[in-house]
Amino acid sequence: MTVKNVTGGVCAPKGFTAAGMHCGVRKNRSKKDIAMIFCDTECSAAAVYTQNKVYGAPITVTRANIADGKARAVICNSGNANTSNADGVEKAEAMCELTAKALGISPSDVIVASTGVIGQSLDIEPIAYGISELPKLLSKEGGEDAALAIMTTDTKIKEISFEAEIGGKTVRFGAIAKGSGMIHPNMATMLSFITTDVAISSEMLSKALKAVVDDTYNMISVDGDTSTNDMVAVMASGLAGNSLIDSNGEDFESFTEALRVIGNYMAPMIAGDGEGATKLLICSVSGAADVKTAKTIARGVIASSLVKAMFFGADANWGRLLCAMGYCGAEFDVSKVSISMSSAAGSIEGVKGGFCLPFDEDEAKKILSESEIHIDIALGDGSASAKAWGCDLTYDYVKINGDYRT
Repeated sequence: MTVKNVTGGVCAPKGFTAAGMHCGVRKNRSKKDIAMIFCDTECSAAAVYTQNKVYGAPITVTRANIADGKARAVICNSGNANTSNADGVEKAEAMCELTAKALGISPSDVIVASTGVIGQSLDIEPIAYGISELPKLLSKEGGEDAALAIMTTDTKIKEISFEAEIGGKTVRFGAIAKGSGMIHPNMATMLSFITTDVAISSEMLSKALKAVVDDTYNMISVDGDTSTNDMVAVMASGLAGNSLIDSNGEDFESFTEALRVIGNYMAPMIAGDGEGATKLLICSVSGAADVKTAKTIARGVIASSLVKAMFFGADANWGRLLCAMGYCGAEFDVSKVSISMSSAAGSIEGVKGGFCLPFDEDEAKKILSESEIHIDIALGDGSASAKAWGCDLTYDYVKINGDYRT
């Protein structure tokens, strides 16, 4: 698919405006902590959620609200996850009611999300203030403020917008995301909100979103912890004027491909911004007997704490890669395995036929000292492949999380 980058983030598609501000959930007044995205027409909506059995109250409420496949607004706060609180659902529902009143829509048309500290009651007073002010700030230029407002320990804004052609019409997509720690396959402390002006049914929207998330957002691992509040939600306004996509076909495949552009952009952005991270790790597995095997191995390697620590120290310990492959639960013939690593400084092969090869330590150190490192694993068992994204494990990760709550 040919895409053309445009400005605007989640506001780039027709019908959408956004805003973000500091309302007081977070003590640091320089940090925006509440975001709103609004569409001036009813949207098809879909979302995927964390696989953690302990999940935030906003997920309970959003699931109920978009069960009909419709939404018009997103309200999201940072600084407090509204999870494991006796009054959590009550507070999440109150956020929807306040948003609905402020925008003149139904509470059931609101996607609600929260991120931050778990187990602390959410003070609704600053939230109410923020929601009353945000409609005054909504604009086509508000996407970046919304992206900033959903960040917690993130160090970089995560935003994308582009246009493409579907069904003979120019269509637009926009997305923002946050995520830095508690990131592991099956979602994480990660939020991503996607907007588009494509006309598509909620059923097909949900199908496309799940397919893309399984191959992108769910292939990230920062620290092995699957969080309680993660959500990827998408709203489609239908204002682009294309024929409604309500079944499989060329237009649906094009739509899914466009969503995949977003996933493939956000996945390395989130992984590379892992808490305390200094290096983005990209593990590509090829020659697998099936996609499940390829995914299991790629995720297993990228999620290994020992592998992550090895890359932090730029120590080419090939045995750690083989070890992670061996216990990840995938079936493969180790005698066919080859592994190489590469970066902007060059490439080096360290495993062939399942055995470690002699290599130049100084050359390896130079390659592994770069900020983006590729791990390429060839299995020799078939034609399936997969990719996973991760980061190194550093001293700063422990510092950040040792006193995260206090």
